[in-house]
Amino acid sequence: MRIGFVINDYDREEPYFTTTRLALQALQMGHEVYYIAVQDFSYTASGQMGAHAKKAPAKKFRSPQIFMETVFEVEKKLIESRDLDVLMLRNDPSADLDDRPWAQYSGIVFGQLAKKNGVLVLNNPDTLAKATNKMYFQYFPEIIRPETIITRSITEIKSFYAAHKKNIVLKPLQGSGGKNVFLVNEQNQNLNQIVDAIGRDGYIVAQEYLPKASKGDIRLFLLNGKPIEIDGKVAAIHRTQAGGDIRSNIHQGGAVSQAKITRKIFDIVDAVSHKLVKDGMFLVGLDVVGDKVMEVNVFSPGGMGHACRLNDVNYFEEVIKAIEQELD
Repeated sequence: MRIGFVINDYDREEPYFTTTRLALQALQMGHEVYYIAVQDFSYTASGQMGAHAKKAPAKKFRSPQIFMETVFEVEKKLIESRDLDVLMLRNDPSADLDDRPWAQYSGIVFGQLAKKNGVLVLNNPDTLAKATNKMYFQYFPEIIRPETIITRSITEIKSFYAAHKKNIVLKPLQGSGGKNVFLVNEQNQNLNQIVDAIGRDGYIVAQEYLPKASKGDIRLFLLNGKPIEIDGKVAAIHRTQAGGDIRSNIHQGGAVSQAKITRKIFDIVDAVSHKLVKDGMFLVGLDVVGDKVMEVNVFSPGGMGHACRLNDVNYFEEVIKAIEQELD
């Protein structure tokens, strides 16, 4: 299998990233591995998706860091769709929102071309084009979603704030990683300033605050709408906030521990799996608080390495095996 991994840029990658570990796992299982940054795509004269890619040397590596450093030193070479069997879109469009807005949709656009050329593209780029902001989440069953409005009207937000006993969460419609996420309550009444700050970048999501969020959330990994599970151990992590922060994102200072998978979480999976499979969302991260989903991460769900470490199993191998089956 010849598989390309699309990333935002080489200088933003880290050895512990899920993408790095997936690429290394694929190489260890005997597959050809390519890295493609979103700025390195091209439309070739033959009508193919082209990319100036870095090919991983076919050898063993002692660690993800050595693997990543070695691959990133490789000279780029132009490949086309015909040189790949699988293209895995692992870039996060929101990470390019501020500095490189032109790069946001590059992975999706060229992924759609690769799909047309006969490459298996994961996740489905046609659906990813509809999921570049949090509105996609609102099309999942209402029972698993916190009550939400999306608006730029301060009047609407104030009414929502009052209706929810002055305890809501505000965040941008487009974004990820916990950036510009605010809890607004009676202790933090800077509502006008927060709305102004978030509104500079577009629409604002106002969401009911879930008290159970104070105990963190669970990041659960799904393959084709089902939890990844090995020997009864589900691929999931419990993320808790750093002191004084409402965000559980690991790179925002959150801590991780083993997750307790309850019947309620499996009920949530049952509620969302049909749409995920229908939409071609192959690898997804669900962020769960209590009996609600806070976010469906369809672009680059991270943290799988923590799940492997905490449960002492290799979930990366399961993902690559699933890609092999998908290709067959």
